[in-house]
Amino acid sequence: MRATASILHLDLDAFFASVEQRDKPSLRGKPVAVGGVGDRGVVATASYEARKLGLHSAMSTSQARHLAPHAAYLSPRGDAYRQSSRIVMALLGELSPLVEPLSIDEAFVDLEAGGQDTSPEAIAGLVRELRAEIVHRTEGLHASVGVGTSKLMAKLGSERAKPNGQLIVPPGSERDVLSPLPANAIPGVGPATMDRLSRLGIRTVGDLREASVAELVRELGQAVGESLHVLASGRDDRAVSPRGEAKSISVEDTFDSDLTDPAVIASVIERDARAVAGRLTRAGLFARTVTVKVRLADFTTLSRSRTLSGATDNPERIAATAQALITGVRIGQGFRLIGVGVGGFAQAAQEELFVLDDQQASVAPVMEERQVASALRRGSQSWSPGAEVEHDEHGRGWVWGSGLGVVTVRFETRRTGIGPVRSLRADDPALHRAGLLPMEFDHPDEEAEPEHGPGWARLRPTSPTPDTGADRGTSTPGTSDPG
Repeated sequence: MRATASILHLDLDAFFASVEQRDKPSLRGKPVAVGGVGDRGVVATASYEARKLGLHSAMSTSQARHLAPHAAYLSPRGDAYRQSSRIVMALLGELSPLVEPLSIDEAFVDLEAGGQDTSPEAIAGLVRELRAEIVHRTEGLHASVGVGTSKLMAKLGSERAKPNGQLIVPPGSERDVLSPLPANAIPGVGPATMDRLSRLGIRTVGDLREASVAELVRELGQAVGESLHVLASGRDDRAVSPRGEAKSISVEDTFDSDLTDPAVIASVIERDARAVAGRLTRAGLFARTVTVKVRLADFTTLSRSRTLSGATDNPERIAATAQALITGVRIGQGFRLIGVGVGGFAQAAQEELFVLDDQQASVAPVMEERQVASALRRGSQSWSPGAEVEHDEHGRGWVWGSGLGVVTVRFETRRTGIGPVRSLRADDPALHRAGLLPMEFDHPDEEAEPEHGPGWARLRPTSPTPDTGADRGTSTPGTSDPG
């Protein structure tokens, strides 16, 4: 543990559902469930409005529909969630070089390593401005933030601050904060462990701290028993560790209109190769394997890769290899997505003795994977609820539902306000799937490397931001609502 509260934990509130509500104005303030939409599906995230009706993550969709038949049930849009996640993680990277993403919507940050002022007043102001900056850069998403002397206290702080709040746990208050919490507030205490602790009469963290270490070891094993006792005492020396070594680096582009011009496709590959090479250079790595990924208009996804005879970070070499890999792929129906990636990293360049020309490269070993997304194929036209679409006459919108040869679309975006609903033929040639709306602060190719350190916080006033009373207190935990 540290002497100051300088470890921050951030959790985006009901992330998937919040992205959907942001992008679909008619769903704001309404119950929304994201996940598998069929009877055998499972809810991944439920909005806070849906949670009030009893919905929660990991619940079967059939049960959820029984509890909340009028809620909106949407298929996940991974590209949209990754877009917003990139923005938030890049913002955290401006605060400190030590950012540890735990998932797409959650991360720890070492504020001390970023040179931040860790006095209570400064931290409170910094967190308020961080949350406001997230709303600005993501165009409306909210985060709950906790700050403490350890990872444990920071995460407990964010959980108690939900939704859309902040909680700074002052140094020295760890035991008082921990004691009344249920024992399963400690990381690693799941249902099975909680059941075994209950048999020992242990129900709260305070009970766990007062228990005999020998008794815990006998019941749970030495590693788990000793670890839980230490954490229950508020002692947590785990460091904030950036994500482990990358296995691959890739850049993908999804297009509003399918690309059919070979010259345009070549320019996209060249641009993506430069972005990938730039990331290699910044990481001090060289790659031996080049991969190209394309998604066709019928949503068939094709990935091809080739291993070079040496390791390189040369953008021209990466682009030429990627271009050669798509030779022979029919582009008549168009490319909806193009991606360039590299892998097989080395710490030093390994020059190729002979660089194959296009004809020689065509006989070099190529690995190929093909995925046919039949549910998304235009021929059978099964439009996923929540999918973004565009109509030549009516503009952009999203799929409300489909069946019996009809697709119902609400024509609205996060920039238009609530829009009208129209029912169209599922095979309407004017209806197309749409790419993501761009966001000002998104850098999918990561060409703009975030500057570590104070970053945007440099512009903060030197005096603390006045407390408006809108946030949770700095010592007394608020109510907990996961996600």
